[in-house]
Amino acid sequence: MRIKVLGTESLGVRGLSCTVETRNRKIIFDPGVALGYQRHGLLPHPFQVAIGERVRQEIMTALKDCTDIVISHFHGDHVPLVNANPYQLAAHQVASLFQRPCLWCKGIHDLSSAMAKRYRHLSEFLGRTFSNVEGQKNSMLSFSCPVPHGEANNRLGTVMMTRIEDEKVVFVHASDIQLLDGKAISQILDWKPNIVLASGPPIYLKSLSSRKRREAWNNAIKLARGVDTLILDHHLLRCNEGYRFLDDLSSMTGNKVICAADFMGCRRCPLEAWRKRLYREMPVPKNWHKDYGRRKVDTGHYRDWQGWKVL
Repeated sequence: MRIKVLGTESLGVRGLSCTVETRNRKIIFDPGVALGYQRHGLLPHPFQVAIGERVRQEIMTALKDCTDIVISHFHGDHVPLVNANPYQLAAHQVASLFQRPCLWCKGIHDLSSAMAKRYRHLSEFLGRTFSNVEGQKNSMLSFSCPVPHGEANNRLGTVMMTRIEDEKVVFVHASDIQLLDGKAISQILDWKPNIVLASGPPIYLKSLSSRKRREAWNNAIKLARGVDTLILDHHLLRCNEGYRFLDDLSSMTGNKVICAADFMGCRRCPLEAWRKRLYREMPVPKNWHKDYGRRKVDTGHYRDWQGWKVL
């Protein structure tokens, strides 16, 4: 089994997209990407936009020869969008690439009205039926019943987790669980995985209570002690404190707890957490984003920063 994380916060964008290759299949999870539209009152810095362009291209390249597409839920950083903003993956860019692979999708029954509308629009645009596979098993793939997107009974609804087993290696993709629901953690551990890729808690949000932070920490300990390699990313790494969370968790449990950049052997690139710094070190003209949306400018002058070069 070969796992490649394509786009997530430690790699410079929002999302949790990855590919898993086995002997005869190539599965892509959550083929979407976004940039935090506003952070600290600032739009995405052009260097982050350049990283996003690269991730979008990597997702499209992966879609060209994939056999399966898994969609954990229908937020804009996890799926292509019919009405994408300039920093997301647009449905028209990948419509032809969605025609051949098998689709394994979360159901519509507990989505918010906005998400249900997005679900229907994307299905109609692609000309594909999004069959609900929650709680089902198909060959090497097993899908969870719905689990909360973060804490239970919130307005964000639920997500679907996926288990893949190949040659005695078990991988679990647990998008957006945020370690805030004990039942989701129990389901992962029941699957007996070797490697888990999951969203950590959104500790960058002031609205996350101290009680919820403790709950997420305790669930993280339980999960880290039950798997060989725990990759935590996404919501957790929208702030620098998220990396201390990883280091403390690894020290406490003695197990391998890393971010996606570590797993991929890359430098950590938490650009959303560094947005103010990017603007200080690489000033941006006032109308740059408006001109970028109109395709009057590109990221050409912003593709090299602090030793990172976007090719």
